[in-house]
Amino acid sequence: MSDNQVAVKPQKEITDSVLAKVNKLQENKSLVLPQNYVAGNALQSAALILAETVDNAKKPVLESCTKESIANSLLDMVKMGLEPNKKQCYFVAFGGKLQLMTSYFGKLAIAKRVSGLEEVKAFVIYEGDEFEMEFNIDDLTMQLKTYKPNPLNVNLSKITGAFAIPIFKDGTRGDLVYMSYDQIQKSWNQGYAKGKSGAHTNFTDEMCKKTIITRVCKTLINSSDDGNLIDTYQGADEESTPTPQAEQKEMTASKEFVDVPFVEDKQEVPAQVTAPTQEEIVCPI
Repeated sequence: MSDNQVAVKPQKEITDSVLAKVNKLQENKSLVLPQNYVAGNALQSAALILAETVDNAKKPVLESCTKESIANSLLDMVKMGLEPNKKQCYFVAFGGKLQLMTSYFGKLAIAKRVSGLEEVKAFVIYEGDEFEMEFNIDDLTMQLKTYKPNPLNVNLSKITGAFAIPIFKDGTRGDLVYMSYDQIQKSWNQGYAKGKSGAHTNFTDEMCKKTIITRVCKTLINSSDDGNLIDTYQGADEESTPTPQAEQKEMTASKEFVDVPFVEDKQEVPAQVTAPTQEEIVCPI
């Protein structure tokens, strides 16, 4: 029997337990999953991914992380309707516990589901570009007044900011969202790579677009009426480094759905974190 087969066995016990609970909650109408989302398929994909996932010490997360944290992470994945095989989420080993990390693709999927979002148009501003936004006092929205980009200004070292506008399925547009380059860099500093990865260095413009789109999605998600989804979503994402407080919040938010015993433990210093690879982080817009 291969190491992967040995690793999948304990994970299957947990995924089966989570699936049974999900089915029960659906029967009681306590949990409504997105249309066309099959929890069993997502859990099977997650089980295969987890069987090959290791922490920073190269130890399988199925051995180094608690069953409680694995169950909570899998349940949060299902609650948000995320597909791990589509890279909508990742599993992170942190201080002996597993934590779900929502990816860029995951945020887009959630935002489209809860807000009727069709797409987000994002643009990078360079030195010399003509850009001006204005506040509409009648409807209290921020709108684009002038934007005249010049291809000759394109220079990754001369980015001044980025902006994005959400387009909804009914054809309407949302508020313009703007971030200066300083704000974008501060956002990157919250993540594992601190804005120093090859993707940030070589594809700075695309990473700026990704960051501004992420901000739009967060705004739409946080303004939705799906409170349970928001509570889970706040746990962690790929542009934030998990903290003991965030981890505890995520565990507590999922506690009522978990079959395995919940063990309260002391806050601890982060021990092991497994971040997405550079290839997974790069998301062409």
